[in-house]
Amino acid sequence: MARLSVPVRIVVADDDADDRMMIKDAFDASKLANEVDFVEDGVLLLEYLRREGKWSKLAGEPYPGFILLDLNMPRKDGRTVLKEIRNDPVLHRIPIVVLTTSKAEEDIIKTYNLGVNSFICKPVSFDKLVEIVKTVGHYWIEIVQLPPECQRL
Repeated sequence: MARLSVPVRIVVADDDADDRMMIKDAFDASKLANEVDFVEDGVLLLEYLRREGKWSKLAGEPYPGFILLDLNMPRKDGRTVLKEIRNDPVLHRIPIVVLTTSKAEEDIIKTYNLGVNSFICKPVSFDKLVEIVKTVGHYWIEIVQLPPECQRL
């Protein structure tokens, strides 16, 4: 039996505007009612998580229920950001799902070694992306128990 879902935020870090639009459309099509925020690179993701700059309005709010993280981004790539988040005593428990075009075994191994929770290759079709978003959302929002800092109490 699935537990009642709590309204958690989701953050997507992806530098590709078309991919962000498709991911947003996939969330809409999957009927997940959760708030989804988008950032374009690893620097902005860290600002988001640390509630800096334009994200200071989120101060005191729970952290996202999970992060969808692209690996290949400018300024600070997903691998570097993953390492920084996992080494941060405040942020280290936030679930992170890599969603990337990379299928390189080296990336899969490295990101799991850095503490990623899941590694998913971006699908080619929109329908497959919707299916992935539904599954990931269902799992992280309705099935698992998130750490307290990611929940509204």
